[in-house]
Amino acid sequence: MIEPLELLFGKYGFEIDRIKKIGTGIKYTAIMLTNGNIGVCANLGYAVNTKKHHYSDLDLTNFSHRIVLNSYYTALLNYSVEYKIGDIFETINFHKFNNITMIGLFKPIVEIFQRNNIPLKVFDYRKSDNILTVMSKQKQILQKTDTVILTSTSIFNLTFLEIIKEINDNCDIFMLGPSSIMAEEILQYRNVKMIFGATFNRFDEKVLKIIDNDGGTRKFLKLGQKRIAIFGETNENLS
Repeated sequence: MIEPLELLFGKYGFEIDRIKKIGTGIKYTAIMLTNGNIGVCANLGYAVNTKKHHYSDLDLTNFSHRIVLNSYYTALLNYSVEYKIGDIFETINFHKFNNITMIGLFKPIVEIFQRNNIPLKVFDYRKSDNILTVMSKQKQILQKTDTVILTSTSIFNLTFLEIIKEINDNCDIFMLGPSSIMAEEILQYRNVKMIFGATFNRFDEKVLKIIDNDGGTRKFLKLGQKRIAIFGETNENLS
């Protein structure tokens, strides 16, 4: 099965002349296109070159290049997808699920689950937190879970296909985070039901400034609009 960034690259390409500016910090990278669209992607510790011509020969095996490409597609595609406004907990009735798994720690979402007494297992190989379950149990738990809240950084860091391969046929996957590429092609992968992402006001330099100054989601998402791309029954599974 072809991984998402390679799939999108084959369909939409990558035109560096569309890039107006690249901003990066410790936590995130942002791209502003010449039309003002802004897209972001988490860095997860990888350094990113802000000179766009550095990516003239794009290398899909290089994680820094993949971060830039992911940011490019969130800017290119997120503004045109059919969407609703809202966030994940307002949209999904998680009380109806029996075994909920979160891959990638979203602390504010975990706190909402805790306040509502909804149990969930959380995995994150990069972070330390009392809520986390040991990574060695991830495969076993994924085979039993009926819903996965999956960080969209799994696409750039090449763990996405590994995760969807382990889930059972009746599991719903909800992609989450500002790194989300809200493209129909992502919704065609096995069991992906919704994508929760974001857009920003065009030409909003404040977003890039926050990211350049090492700001994270709690700071720059205040300047964005939360959007939801929804699975359509006509979509053809890629599995």
